[in-house]
Amino acid sequence: MPVGNLPNCSSASNFRHTLYATTYTAIFIPGLLANIIALWFLHQFINKNNKAIIFMINLALADLAHVLSLPLRIYYYINHTWPFQNFLCLSCFYLKYLNMYASIIFLTLISVQRYVFTANPFKAKDWKRRYDVAISIGVWVVVGTACLPFPIYRSVGLNNTSTSCFADLEIKQMNVVTTVVMLTVAELAGFLIPLIVITYCTLKTRARLKDASLQCENVKEKHKALWMVITCACVFCICFTPYHIIFFFYVMISSQVIQNCTVEKVVMTLHPFSLCLASINCCLNPIIYYFTATEFQNEVAKRSNSMARVRLMNRESVNSR
Repeated sequence: MPVGNLPNCSSASNFRHTLYATTYTAIFIPGLLANIIALWFLHQFINKNNKAIIFMINLALADLAHVLSLPLRIYYYINHTWPFQNFLCLSCFYLKYLNMYASIIFLTLISVQRYVFTANPFKAKDWKRRYDVAISIGVWVVVGTACLPFPIYRSVGLNNTSTSCFADLEIKQMNVVTTVVMLTVAELAGFLIPLIVITYCTLKTRARLKDASLQCENVKEKHKALWMVITCACVFCICFTPYHIIFFFYVMISSQVIQNCTVEKVVMTLHPFSLCLASINCCLNPIIYYFTATEFQNEVAKRSNSMARVRLMNRESVNSR
């Protein structure tokens, strides 16, 4: 194994392949269907007056990209061999981290936008859709560039005869200073700062809702905004907090900064579970669209009423014959 530097200190990691294969199989179909349907719905409302639509579309695209790479991951963890090109392995590896950090940023942007427009409705009226498009393009450029070190970090030892991929890839050894700097930037920009921002937006939106309740102004809309921000916070905490806590120790151990057998065993055991939790975000993110977006609620109600009328008309037609 590439990680685990201390002699006579081996953690029970044989369960990883089974865990990954089971998790990815379980989330593939729900994640695929949920995000395809979400993109279809969101596309229908792209011209509606909802400022979060663009960020939601990008969030769904990030999830779909990861979901589409899951069959190759499932194949590898079931068969324990990689018969495809190394480039395809590294591409799938890259998509996982691209999905993770794109999801984190877009969840943060949705929370910020909901809070700002709830607190300042006039800003929402002046905000142009092209601003969201420009921000989204910037996010993809920055996140896409920032995630490049992940496949590079794990590409050492790959050649034309390699049959290993994903969790079984070796880790490139770097000096301690470089490792600490990269880890600090990743943890701050990719986890701590977004966590602080989402927490702040959730608390402030809740406070604004209390004020709105006293003043009886747009309480229903503010409730929806609050639930959207709360959903973003829950998805963030469930999927990404465990991973980033474990990831810190994982990198420290792989770089031999931490050399403690007990810590190594605990981290190597928990790391696969944290990765699986991070992947579940592609199934949880659609909750934001289906249960908190005003457009979805209105559309579902409209379609339900339309279907009910059609069924009633059909029954009346049959009875009249």
